[in-house]
Amino acid sequence: MNTTFRDRVRAYPGTASQAAFLLGGIGTGNVSVGARGELRDWEIFNWPGKGNYLPFSFFAARVVGAGAEPVTRVLEARLPGPHAKSHGYYNGELAGLPRLAESTMWSTYPFVYVEFRDDELPVRVTMEAFTPFVPGDESDSGIPGAVIRYHVQNPTGADLTVSLVGSLANALGFAGYDVFGNLKLDGNVENERRDSPHCRGLHYTTDLDPSSERFGTIAFATDEENVTFRRAWLQGQWTDNAQDFWDDFASDGRLDDSRTIDAPGSELDNFYDFSYLRLREKVGSIAVEKSIPAGQTATFQFAVTWHVPNRPKGWIEVDDELAAHAAGRYPTIRNHYATEYADAWEVMQRLHRDLPTLEARSRHFTEALYGSTLPDEVIEAVANNITVVRSHTCFWTEDGNFYGWEGIRDHVGCGKGNVNHVWNYAQTIAYLFPALERTMRRIEFQGELDADGALPFRSLQSLGEAKWQMVPAADGQLGAIVRVFREWRLSGDDAFLRDLWPGVDRAMEYALRRWDTDGDAVPDGQQSNTYDIEFYGPNAMMGSLMAAALKACAVMAEAAGDPAKAERYTTLATRSAANLDRLCWNGAFYEQRLDDPDAYRYQFGRGCHSDQLLGQFLAHASGLGHVLPADHVRQALSAIYTNNLVDQMSTVHTVQRVYALNDEPGLVLCSWPEGGRPRFPFGYSDEVWTGVEYQVAASLIYEGLVEEGLTLVRYVRGRHDGFLRNPWSENEAGHHYSRSLSSFALLTALLGFVVDLPGGVMTFAPKATGDFTSFWCHGKGWGVYRQRRDEQGELVAEVEVIEGELGVAEVRTPADRVVVLEWVRAGGR
Repeated sequence: MNTTFRDRVRAYPGTASQAAFLLGGIGTGNVSVGARGELRDWEIFNWPGKGNYLPFSFFAARVVGAGAEPVTRVLEARLPGPHAKSHGYYNGELAGLPRLAESTMWSTYPFVYVEFRDDELPVRVTMEAFTPFVPGDESDSGIPGAVIRYHVQNPTGADLTVSLVGSLANALGFAGYDVFGNLKLDGNVENERRDSPHCRGLHYTTDLDPSSERFGTIAFATDEENVTFRRAWLQGQWTDNAQDFWDDFASDGRLDDSRTIDAPGSELDNFYDFSYLRLREKVGSIAVEKSIPAGQTATFQFAVTWHVPNRPKGWIEVDDELAAHAAGRYPTIRNHYATEYADAWEVMQRLHRDLPTLEARSRHFTEALYGSTLPDEVIEAVANNITVVRSHTCFWTEDGNFYGWEGIRDHVGCGKGNVNHVWNYAQTIAYLFPALERTMRRIEFQGELDADGALPFRSLQSLGEAKWQMVPAADGQLGAIVRVFREWRLSGDDAFLRDLWPGVDRAMEYALRRWDTDGDAVPDGQQSNTYDIEFYGPNAMMGSLMAAALKACAVMAEAAGDPAKAERYTTLATRSAANLDRLCWNGAFYEQRLDDPDAYRYQFGRGCHSDQLLGQFLAHASGLGHVLPADHVRQALSAIYTNNLVDQMSTVHTVQRVYALNDEPGLVLCSWPEGGRPRFPFGYSDEVWTGVEYQVAASLIYEGLVEEGLTLVRYVRGRHDGFLRNPWSENEAGHHYSRSLSSFALLTALLGFVVDLPGGVMTFAPKATGDFTSFWCHGKGWGVYRQRRDEQGELVAEVEVIEGELGVAEVRTPADRVVVLEWVRAGGR
C-alpha cells in the first residue's frame, strides 16, 4: 500500500456521508466507495443510479488467535444515521451485523483508501481500491471494473488467522426495487464457478436475450490461493439466506458450497403467501484465509468487473423520452468496451493478467501529479474532477465517438447532446485524452454543422435523433472553433485540421453574419448563450470569444493552405479586439453596451460579469495568448475578484438556484458595483458555478494574480468537504457537472504550458521563479517538468517523458539549461 502522498490530501471521516469515490473506467459506468468503506451507488447498468445499492454486497473479516474467541466484523464503519426509515433497515442492508468503530477515507487519484479503527478487532485494516488510469490511453483507462484490496496488519505479539470474505449479488437484469427494498430483475440469473491462470472466482449471467438492454455479465474474483466459495446463498425465506451465510462464515472463516441452495418449506406456506420474500438475485461469496505472523501485514485482493454491453441509442432525459424508451422506441448501441471484451470474465482475466503493468502506469501518473509542487488545492481540483470523465456524465460508444451530458440527475442524464456552450469550459479531456476530445469536434463540424455554417449547440444526429432546431448558441459556436484549434495543437494531427477546416470556415463566416450586425467584428445581435437566454448588444463574453475564434481561424487557415482566409481572419481578429475594447471597456472592466438594459429581459448592462473574459480564458488554455490588451485583462479580472467574490453567501438575496449558501464564500456570476442592476437580470446572475470559479481562478493565474486565483480555488474546495457536498462531484445542472472540468486549466496556468505539436514547440513558463515541479501532458506523451537552481545559481529545467514521446523539436523554458529524460513505457529511464 502506497501512502506516500497522504499528507497532501484531505481525509474524510466515516461520518462524511456525501463523500463517494467512483470506481470504473471511461464510458463503463461505476460503483462508488463511501467514507465508511461501503460500496454504494451501483451505476453499472448504463444509467445513472445515485442511491442504488446491491443487497448483501459487502466484505467482512474473521480474526482468531490461539486460545482466543474469533471476532467477525463487516468491513465498514458503523452506520451513523439517521435511522428513521419506515421499516427500519432492509434485510439486504444487513445493518444489524457488527461493524467497525471508525473509518477515515482519502484518495490519491486513481487510488482511494479507507482506514478502519476498532479496539475489538485485533488487526488493523485498510481498504485500497482503484480502476487503472493512464493519460493518453483511453482503452486502459476504460476497463469496466475495479480492484479492491484489504491490507491487514497484525500488531499483536502472536500469530493470527484471518479470513476475509466478499459477497456480491447477481443483479443482472436490474429493473429497480420493490416496496420491500428487494431487487426487481428481468430474466433469471445464474452464478458459475470459474478459474483461469490468473484468477479464480464467480461469473454471473442472465438468460435475457443478448440484444436486450438489460443483458450482461458480472465477474467477481480473486488471485489468492487459499479460497473457498459459495456460488449462491441459500434461497430460503424471511432472512434465511443471510443467517445461513453468516453462520457459515463466522463458524470457521471458510465457506461450504455444498450447503443446500433451496431451504425446506414451512407449514406456514399453507397459510401465508411468502413468495414475495423469495429473492430473485443470487448472492455469491468468496473467502480467503491467511495466517499473519505477529507484526506482519497481509494483503487480500479481489476484483469486480462488469459487461453490460447495450445502451439506448439516443439521449433520454425527460418524461416523454423515458416513456418512449419504456415503449421500446429506442434502438440500442454498444458501449465501446464491448468491442474489446466478450464478457465480464474476459475483462477479469485481462485485468489480472496485466495488473502489474496497469497499476505501475497508474502509479506513475499519481506520482507525477501528487509529487509536484502545485498547491494542494489545485491538485485536488484537477484530480477530483477527473471523476467526471468516468461518471455517467460521459459515455463512449462502439463507433469510437465520445459523448457528454451536461451532468446527471440521480437516475437520468441532464442536458443532452455534448452541449457546446457548457463543454466550452472543459479542459481535462482535451489534455488527458485528446483522441476522445477530437471525436466531439468531428461530430460537430462533420455531422451537425448546417450547410450555411450554423452549429446546433446540441449534437443529436450521430445518435439517430433529429437535428436540434433552436438557434445556435453564440458562445458555444465560437468556442467550438477555438477548441478545434486546441485539439489540433495538442495532437499535431494535421489531417484532423484539414478534414475540419471547411466546416470551421463556414462556422466562422456564419458567426460574422449572424451576430455582428454592423460589420465591426463585435457581436451585437441576438446572442443565445450558456445562461439559457440571449444577450443583446456588445459584451466582452461574446466579443472575446469572437476575437479568439478569429485569431484561431487565421492560424488554422494558414496551416490548411488557405492564405486568403488567413489574411482575412488576421485583419478581422485585430479589428475585433480593438473595437470590443473601445466599445465595452469602462476603465475597470468590460460591460455590456446597451442604452437600456431593461429593453430586453435578462441582460446585465453595467454589471461586472464573471464570464466577461471567457474567450480570453479559452485563448490562454488553447495556446493563442492574449486576444485583448493584457493590462485591461488583468484589471478586469481584478475587478471580478473584488466585486463578485462574496465572503458569505447569506448576504446575497437570491431567488435563483442555490449552490453556495449561509456562511460559505462563492463567486457570483455578476455584480453591479456602480449600480444599474436591471429589473430582471439574467436568471443565473446570483448563482455560484464551480466551473466559472475555476475559469476565473485560472485566468487570474494566467495574468499573474496567483494568490487571488488560489484563494478562489480554496473556497471551492472548502465547500466540497464530504459532509455538505461530495468532493468528487461538483454539481450544477446535475452531479459530476462537465463545466467543472475547467479545473485542469489551473495546472496549465501555473505551469505556463503551451503546446504547439504541429509547430514542434512546447513551452513551459511557470509562475514560480525558483524551484518548481508539475505534471504535463499532450497528445503524444506525458511526464514531469522540474526546474531548480544549481550550485552556480543557474536555473536548470528538466523535462521528463514518462510515457509516449516529447513530440517536439524545441522546448522553451525560462531556464538557462534544459535536460530531457525519456522513459521506456511502464519501465524506467
